[in-house]
Amino acid sequence: MASSTATKDIITLRGSAAIVSEFFGYSANSILYNRGVYPEESFVKVKKYGLPMLLTQDEGLKSFIANLTTQLSEWLISGKLQRVVLVILSKGTNEVLERWNFSIETDNEVVEKGESRQKSDKEIMREIQAIMRQIASSITYLPCLDEACVFDVLAYTDKDLAVPFTWVESDPKLIANPQIVKLHSFDTKIHKVDTLVSYKNDEWDEQ
Repeated sequence: MASSTATKDIITLRGSAAIVSEFFGYSANSILYNRGVYPEESFVKVKKYGLPMLLTQDEGLKSFIANLTTQLSEWLISGKLQRVVLVILSKGTNEVLERWNFSIETDNEVVEKGESRQKSDKEIMREIQAIMRQIASSITYLPCLDEACVFDVLAYTDKDLAVPFTWVESDPKLIANPQIVKLHSFDTKIHKVDTLVSYKNDEWDEQ
């Protein structure tokens, strides 16, 4: 008689870094699509995390995101990455309109001793699904971006990290008196990612 048992998958540091960096790539695509930063027709639908996801076909953006996820994976493996922020700015005024903030907690014991952890791949996927659904429904809780926008990505790393020449020092691109929406988090048992979005609160301007 067949029996089913709950299994835990072995998660290594490199495996966790791959999961998290890939998550950033898909998140960036979803944010840029759902917030209208790039035209709708420049995305194609694929299936990922058990969900219909959208990926850019814009060659410049594809290259940028590919390079970004490769660099983030390296920093995740080193345990030096603290936070990644995708910033949406007005193309005309350069004003910061939204900050999509992904904070990362790393199990330093894994980094230092090369240990592994255990967690079901399905459980990790369910946690990521919940975040992706919130990003996809962002139009229901974020103000409409009714102007042309551009984006930037900020990476917060340990101070002793040598920064690649393709990255430059930047101001934090903060928003004064922002509204904040906390989204779900996910945890590989090696990297925990907490997500929130802050946005410009136009109501303050009206008072």
